[in-house]
Amino acid sequence: MKQIVGPLRRASIYGVISYLGLVLINNSELNLPNMWIAYLPMFIGVYVVTQWLDKRFGD
Repeated sequence: MKQIVGPLRRASIYGVISYLGLVLINNSELNLPNMWIAYLPMFIGVYVVTQWLDKRFGD
């Protein structure tokens, strides 16, 4: 059971934070020629925050 909880926790944290980030960026009315200019740093930040939260709540 412990082998399933860790990945599910990380996936749920990543899913919630990335969804909120996408909503924030898409509703910010950015007028960029390529939206990956905004998405890439957001997803890197989401990954870092997800790893930090998982280590904090994982133990």
